[in-house]
Formats: sequence, C-alpha cells, structure tokens
Amino acid sequence: MSGPQKSRLLDEVREVLRRRHYSSHTERAYCSWIRRYVRFHEMSRRSDLANGSRKIEVFLTHLSVDREVAPSTQNQATNALAFLYKNVLDLPLEGRIDAVRASKEPKIPLVLTREEVAQVIALMQGTPQRIVKLLYGSGLRIMEAVRLRVHDMDFEKGELTVWSERRDRDRVTTLPRVLEAPFREHLVHVRALHNQDLATGCGAVHIPGTLAGKHPAAATEWGWQYVFPTRNLSVDPRSDQKHRRHVDRSVVNKAIQSAARCAGMTKRVSAHTFRHSFAAHLFQRGTDIRTIQALLGHKDVSTTMIYTHIPQPEGSSVVSPLDDLEL
Repeated sequence: MSGPQKSRLLDEVREVLRRRHYSSHTERAYCSWIRRYVRFHEMSRRSDLANGSRKIEVFLTHLSVDREVAPSTQNQATNALAFLYKNVLDLPLEGRIDAVRASKEPKIPLVLTREEVAQVIALMQGTPQRIVKLLYGSGLRIMEAVRLRVHDMDFEKGELTVWSERRDRDRVTTLPRVLEAPFREHLVHVRALHNQDLATGCGAVHIPGTLAGKHPAAATEWGWQYVFPTRNLSVDPRSDQKHRRHVDRSVVNKAIQSAARCAGMTKRVSAHTFRHSFAAHLFQRGTDIRTIQALLGHKDVSTTMIYTHIPQPEGSSVVSPLDDLEL
C-alpha cells in the first residue's frame, strides 16, 4: 500500500476512533498494529485488505511463533485488526481465525516485603513518590494513578473511585488516611496551577466518553482536573488547543527503577509490583479474598488468587528441611 493511501487509511482509523471516543493511547496502539499488519503483508492497494480472516490469521501466528509476543500483546493486535475491518472498512470477517495463540508461562508475581516497600518509597520524592504511595496504598494500576481526577478522591470517606474506560469495571478502593494531609497540600498547588491556566485560556483537560459533548464546561471545572498534571502545557493533536495533560507513566517507572537500584535490590521492581504487594500484604493481614478482588477490580477471583500467592508469607511457620540438618 503506497504512502498516501496508507496515510489515508490511518486517517480514517483515527477519525472513527475519535468519533467513538477511544483514548489517545488506544489510538496510537491500534494505528501501530494496523501499520505493522499492512507492512507484513506488503500491501500496496486498498484491495489488498480483502480476505481479511486468512491474512489476520497468518499475521497473528507470526506474532506468536516468530515474535514470541505475550498473549496480551497478541490480543491487542487482534482487537486493532477487528476494529479496522468491522468499523472502518465495513468488511465482515468470514470464518474462524485459527491463529496459533501466544502462550504465557504462569509466573508467581513479585512481591516486596513491607520493609522493601518502605525502602523504595523513602528513596523517591515528588510526584513519582506520591503515585507509588497510591499504587501500594490503594492497589492502583499505573495508568489508573496518573489519570486520577480531583473528584475521584474522597478524603472524608477515605475512598478513591477508579473509573474504567469500558465503564463496566468501575470500582471504589481505599484511600489511605495517612495520605490525606500531604495530598490536600498537593492539591492546593495543583489548583493554583489550574487557576493560572484558566487565566491564560489553557485550563481545559481531556474529558472521556460522550460527556465532553453533553457537558462542555466540565473540561475547565476543578473536579475534572488531573491530580498529577504535567509541568508544561502541550498541544492536543485532536483539537490543536493548548492544555495540561497528566504526568507520563514513564516518569514514574524510571523513578522506581532508580530507587530500587539505589536500595541495592536485584529484584525487577516495577509499578505493578506495588499493586501485587498491596494485595499480598492485605491477604497476610487477614483480608478475605473477595474483598481484595473488589479493591483490585478483578473480574475473576482466580486472578486475585495469583496476586495473593506467596511461596512463604512473612511470619510463616513453615520450616525448611535444610534448617533441621546439623552441618
């Protein structure tokens, strides 16, 4: 598919995604997979997209066998291509797609001890430290934390509301009481920044779903502002307007890796490690598995059971047979 034609196809994809209120993150991911799909099959004309089921099957098998991608990666590629054929090209996929599925070896999630959590957090500062405290204190995913809005935090109830992009997995989790004072102080500075942006006509933020059309004033309301805004304004590629986005997750991940190295840890600590540790430590303290499932927002309790599976919990009475040997 030639350059101009390929560009027009991706322009159509972006237009449909935006009309359906998909996030910018999903837009970038879907366009990337469609671009890779076109290049893989060396498509040069729109007609080359025909017989989609068979071509998608070959491409997905390539991802699994040759690229050895994770199941979640293969699923994302599947969703992107299904979206292309169904919603952009209006070409129904005929027959079943029998691609070789990517496999994932079951892994015991990495869980830090309470002392290790405290050690890493102590070596961090500023916004990354605040976010990590929410990852561990509330069990948030990294994207849930950076996308947090002011009205999602209820200090009086000690609750934090997490909104799902699909709107079918919204949940309420705990907001640590110890964070109330520092976060109230943090929000004073965020509000001052927001007022400064309003004065220059740049105080609007991205509003998800159809709310932007139903309630256009929401974009500048205080409650809809990000808890963790960026330092600098940026231009929205969709509206060409200046606004302040939320902090990028890479900033947090780099700070975590740096703190773990400074602590002398050999473990591969990531943002998700703190979510795992949140679940595991609640379980160790006697919180029932169903409550933890609700706090984490898992659809299936079996996923929660993986999070809380620890070979030897702190304080375990299991004694290794090696300890009984007289060496």
